[in-house]
Amino acid sequence: MGTVGYAILSNHSIGPILLPHLKKMDWPNGVSVDELNWGPIAVVQQFEALEIAYDRVVLLVAIERSHRKIGEINIFQWKGELPDEKQIQACIGDAATGVISVENLLVIGEYFKIWPKEVFLVDVEPGPEVAGENLTTEVAENVPDILKLVQHLAVEGTDDTDLVDILRGNELFNEELNV
Repeated sequence: MGTVGYAILSNHSIGPILLPHLKKMDWPNGVSVDELNWGPIAVVQQFEALEIAYDRVVLLVAIERSHRKIGEINIFQWKGELPDEKQIQACIGDAATGVISVENLLVIGEYFKIWPKEVFLVDVEPGPEVAGENLTTEVAENVPDILKLVQHLAVEGTDDTDLVDILRGNELFNEELNV
């Protein structure tokens, strides 16, 4: 289970803000909770160094999408399929300059084949980017549901495909998806 996001950007920082709560939760053996903000190449190296590969990865993120209400939660399942080479290079360039982006993490991780079969994103609509150390009321009210959802996905995955949208690398940067 990992969090991705900048600190001190209010709702956009839901991952870093909830990370201490996630670490205090009761997790079964084999589940680890970590911050995945330090760069996709470092994450790739960490995953490649694992003695036992993960069966499932759940990422808590906040990606601004114009068609959602602040605090709305969506679940995406990553299905791989890389974008074109130019976009892969752009992701690597962003990562090398320190850009924290779940899109870069997914694409670079896919390129280096670190992802297990099940990768889920719990994506919370943050609304416009603003500075701040706290979540807005719209997001804060959903924190208990977000924590339960992350825990459920990390421990059990999901059989309810109606609740899960599919996310692919070759579609990740489409205007329609607004990612």
